[in-house]
Amino acid sequence: MPYEGEFAQYKPLRRLVESERVQKLLGSYKVRTSFDNANSLQILQPIQIQPGDWIPELLIAIDGSHAEVDIKNGFPGAEASYVTVASVILDVAKMQKLDQQRPVNPKEFKTIEKAESIDCALPGCNVICEGEKSAKDSLRKSIFEVLNSVKMSEDGESLLDTYEALLKYKPITEQTQKCPYEDCPQNNEYLRGDGQYTCSCELARSLYSTDALRIHERMNPAGTNGAIFGEIMQVWERLWMVHILRTLESKKWLSSLRRLAIILDGQLAVFGQPAWISQAIYQELCRINTVAKRFTEGKDILILGVEKTGTFVEHFENLDRQENGGFGKFPLQSVGLLTDSYIKQNIIFSDSTRPYGDATYFGRKFFYKTKCGARLVVTLPFLASQHRDLSQAQQSHYPRLADAVGLLDKLVSSRFPNALVPLVSANAEAAIPLRLGNKVLEKLAKELMADNGK
Repeated sequence: MPYEGEFAQYKPLRRLVESERVQKLLGSYKVRTSFDNANSLQILQPIQIQPGDWIPELLIAIDGSHAEVDIKNGFPGAEASYVTVASVILDVAKMQKLDQQRPVNPKEFKTIEKAESIDCALPGCNVICEGEKSAKDSLRKSIFEVLNSVKMSEDGESLLDTYEALLKYKPITEQTQKCPYEDCPQNNEYLRGDGQYTCSCELARSLYSTDALRIHERMNPAGTNGAIFGEIMQVWERLWMVHILRTLESKKWLSSLRRLAIILDGQLAVFGQPAWISQAIYQELCRINTVAKRFTEGKDILILGVEKTGTFVEHFENLDRQENGGFGKFPLQSVGLLTDSYIKQNIIFSDSTRPYGDATYFGRKFFYKTKCGARLVVTLPFLASQHRDLSQAQQSHYPRLADAVGLLDKLVSSRFPNALVPLVSANAEAAIPLRLGNKVLEKLAKELMADNGK
């Protein structure tokens, strides 16, 4: 690492370029060519699909964002993170009516959206809440309190209740979790429980049901923690989706799912320390779907995860690229249904016998090129055990595939390449502008901490 004001010299760069070991390593890498991409397209065999004519009356789009800011509290490297998860309810029926009356007044178009959000500030390195003895314990407490304070309906369950319902699906394994207090006198194992309770040692310090997410275990006590705040955000996005469905069930409103769809920004998956919750979500979605079908004339619930960036998006772009560099090789209104072997041979190289995403995904991906040429990487949920069979890829493995692609055709936005109207709206509610946002949030943190010190 250089000193402040010290700049890198060319000598190390020249040494690397001339290194025999570096040259040998780079020369041994497998390089994919345009021929490989053409061959992949032939293997994938995109199929034309007749889009369904089902259109929801309402659509819920969910997106999150987080931004880390420096905190001036007298401790070096002190940091907090502002996390927001926004959900936008889009009146699709009204949107279609307005679409037939172009040009549309932007103010009137804005009336088709209603937004809500979960907003909070979480402690990071060297930020300690009152009554706690470390930043890690402060984070654990904050996660619990935020989930306990958020609910869709005033007289309904909280987001914490939703989480604890999923926690019941977590299996007891031989790989135990340690007490979150490193100085626990008895070096106890963490005993899973509901709500807030105490460690069984003589210190009887607080434990939380949310400790089972294990996010705190990766906290860096002497540096930035953007990665774990990203994990918290992804858990809250997916928890909120399940929370919406459970609230509809408790209110006896499951029949509304005949007219409702949910779109999540990103994969239907959970990564990192809390990855276990993805399989709990799968089981809960299966349960809710079974109940809901009694009220939806046998229709499955429609949930879509849409990726904006990443290896699958890049691969789809390569498949669609023609020899002259333009796009158009992948046929319009066609789907590419992905198998485990295709993914491992063409996208995420692996020789593992375990199916791709087995421990992290609660849905399976497909490629779709809309009638206007937008390329979309979409995940539909596993709603039955047969949907998890990645050794083959049939339309029957994707619940409501025809309705999904029909809806995607109608939701494409012209504002950005390969974008969807509801996700553009949700991102507008959730995204924190990097430069201006950090200045505003730093000022907010400074003012709040000044008030706290009075």
